[in-house]
Amino acid sequence: MIVVRHERWAIALVSCILGFMVVTQYKMTQDNIEENIRLQRAGDLAVQLREAQSERDALLKQIEELKQSGATSNVKADEQLMMKAALTNVKGTGVSVLIEDSLKPIQSGENPNLYVIHDEDILRIVNELRAGGAEAIAINDQRLIGTSEIRCSGPTITVNGKVFGAPFTVKAIGDPKTLNSALTMRGGVVDSLKHWGIKVTIKEENEIAIPAFTGTFREEHIKPNETGGKE
Repeated sequence: MIVVRHERWAIALVSCILGFMVVTQYKMTQDNIEENIRLQRAGDLAVQLREAQSERDALLKQIEELKQSGATSNVKADEQLMMKAALTNVKGTGVSVLIEDSLKPIQSGENPNLYVIHDEDILRIVNELRAGGAEAIAINDQRLIGTSEIRCSGPTITVNGKVFGAPFTVKAIGDPKTLNSALTMRGGVVDSLKHWGIKVTIKEENEIAIPAFTGTFREEHIKPNETGGKE
């Protein structure tokens, strides 16, 4: 009986030890699984973080490119507006027109004013150049705008408030041949001036430089119309 009891105690002890070992092993296994899961999640989060950072960097780069593109577009638009408003120096192909008073002797009884250059002569030349597609025009380096005045002041001509005497040089940017043809058409302004001996010399140029308008804009009565032309 004693032997049987000892065997039972031994079996019970071994069972307890085995149970403890199983529980311990299970806990260690669970801990390892949880640790692996945590590591895997950390790895996944790291990958997601890198992807988010890459997307952010790409978006920031795209935003910067859009800003630069917008800035470049604005600069180009401003340059175009400046050119159209005659507020910047320009150059291009075109013609230069030298106009000199007549050297023909005045006959008795003739009006001497017929042999000198007048504002209306310059205006006719300017109008023909504009009709020929001139994109910029200057008289004695005075850039013409919509409100530029060209008028006689005795033997001189006033342009943009500046007074000049003959000879006069008119420069125009555009297609040289077209501008030349506009001035030299039969019965045109050049033919009319040559009849009185006024000398007109036209040169087609590969590059004409015309300065910006430096006068004052008159804006006493004009103002923006916010209604878009509707009353």
